[in-house]
Amino acid sequence: MESQEPVDGQEPVDGGRPVDGGQPALVQDAFTRWVYGRPFFGGLWLTLGGAWILLTMKASIKVVMHVGMQGVAGYLLPTLMLLVGLLILFSPGQRLFYSIVGVLCSMGTWLTSNLGGFMVGLLLGVVGSVLTFGWLPEQDQRVSRRDRREQQAAQEGPSYDTGGPDSSTGTAGMATGTPQTAQ
Repeated sequence: MESQEPVDGQEPVDGGRPVDGGQPALVQDAFTRWVYGRPFFGGLWLTLGGAWILLTMKASIKVVMHVGMQGVAGYLLPTLMLLVGLLILFSPGQRLFYSIVGVLCSMGTWLTSNLGGFMVGLLLGVVGSVLTFGWLPEQDQRVSRRDRREQQAAQEGPSYDTGGPDSSTGTAGMATGTPQTAQ
């Protein structure tokens, strides 16, 4: 196939061809922005934890280590975990409330749902909730103290006062010729 070059200063049209990752550039950028615009991995892990616990509730009696309270509570908490995880993904504005509910439901599955899905679902839920709680929206990158000092020194300019014997201040930081009092 021949490559078409632009004619008369026209820019080449991409036409949605794949860029590096095998997906069109616009789709790849939109998904990446969506993922990084919310606590994606926290919500994902919480959802996976709830799904794992629901799957282990159907384990055979030979595998079940701890039956726990029979009935609604065994299925309610992992279902709430799954629901809260999805809410974190699709409604990140209330992430703090959702993460607190998620960690409480995860810890509650210890008693109600086979030791929290044999500890796997419990740990996924707790870690996902903690990741969600700690996630912050876009912020400026933190500047270390060293970098702040360097920036401040660069803004102030060079300092010519070395405090030497020929400067206007003495070694004690007082003007020369001023008597020093005993402390």
